Amino acid sequence: MSSTTISSRSDADRRAMLSDPGYQAFVILRTGFTVAPILFGLDKFANLLVDWPVYLAPWINDLVPGSAQTAMYAVGGIEIVAGVVVGLAPRFGGWLVAGWLGGIIINLLTIPGYYDIALRDFGLLLGAVALARLAQRYHRERP
Repeated sequence: MSSTTISSRSDADRRAMLSDPGYQAFVILRTGFTVAPILFGLDKFANLLVDWPVYLAPWINDLVPGSAQTAMYAVGGIEIVAGVVVGLAPRFGGWLVAGWLGGIIINLLTIPGYYDIALRDFGLLLGAVALARLAQRYHRERP
């Protein structure tokens, strides 16, 4: 199967692609890695899900200007942008999110008691890498 977007295919090709488990996995990952970073990014401004500043390692808080909450505003903005990039350009966005998650993991590994969250985020990083790889096959940038 060639690397093209579903919109450039015939109806029969579209039906075949929609039944392809690889394409289904791509759509699931693309949707998840678009929506989740945007929602988590927005919550950095509201702290409805959790008190986000507690997830910032003290050594990082010492490096960034302002308070931990101010840092979380920047983090939230970056996460929103990352989600939008995944939605528009998943071949790049998957790698962007994977890199971002790598930074989050390093941060969490330096906070005692947050190793379980770092391990969860490692699983998410693997999902972001899988998205980037699947996007190589199933998403072609339009000329």
